[in-house]
Amino acid sequence: MGIKKFRPITPTTRYKTVLDFSEITATEPYKPLTQGKNDLAGRGYKGQISVRRRGGGHKRLYRVIDFKRDKYNIDAKVVSIEYDPNRTSNIALLNYMDGEKRYIIAPEGLKVGDIVLSGENVDIKPGNSMPIKNIPLGTEIYNIEMNKGKGGQLVRSAGASAVLAAKEGKYGLVKLPSGEIRKIYSECFATIGEVGNKDHANVTIGKAGRSRWLKKRPKVRGVVMNPVDHPMGGGEGKTSGGRHPVSPTGVPTKGYKTRKKNRYSDKYIVKRRK
Repeated sequence: MGIKKFRPITPTTRYKTVLDFSEITATEPYKPLTQGKNDLAGRGYKGQISVRRRGGGHKRLYRVIDFKRDKYNIDAKVVSIEYDPNRTSNIALLNYMDGEKRYIIAPEGLKVGDIVLSGENVDIKPGNSMPIKNIPLGTEIYNIEMNKGKGGQLVRSAGASAVLAAKEGKYGLVKLPSGEIRKIYSECFATIGEVGNKDHANVTIGKAGRSRWLKKRPKVRGVVMNPVDHPMGGGEGKTSGGRHPVSPTGVPTKGYKTRKKNRYSDKYIVKRRK
């Protein structure tokens, strides 16, 4: 998918770029696989904001994605490649031979008319899903399960891919896009290939309003707020805060470790990303 530029007839169009959507083959989603989606605007079950700077934006229909790929050994034909407003990657609509339709995350190079398959022993080609124990070393994979049968949780964003680096006993060592090397149970499923829509990372937003369409609100520095709004706010004239940088709740924000010890998770990390 390419990048489209504009003639600089306004200050915004001088810098703005958009995807040309040349790979997209359908303009409307398959309605039975869509749901309504409530906009929580960064709020939790108590109604309190836990993630700041979210809200507004365009209304979206949620597309139900098959992350589990649990229809084994049934051929599925790619009907369309579609845009999904809820994620950076494109999605592919599959039509299984038994008549059922499902959405999956579209890998790079997948085209309408291709046949994909999920199962224990399937061909090593983009879009096919199989257990890590049966995948050759050095293969690029995405949509990786962390627990067998739970569905893919790792490596799902546009242009991302992991590499199966080694196998040790009942685990596979997977090098993730962050550089972290992690043990994954060999019975867990992963999909062959890398996630499509690589050019998503090269898009220039161009104007503040376009960020608002994406539900991203402005970021304001704490030092320019009032004391009631932020620990670093207030003071006469311009100040640099007068203390080490902190969050609105007073937690240090530079180098302060907030991760709780999780022995269950830590024992599977062979090499950290840092």
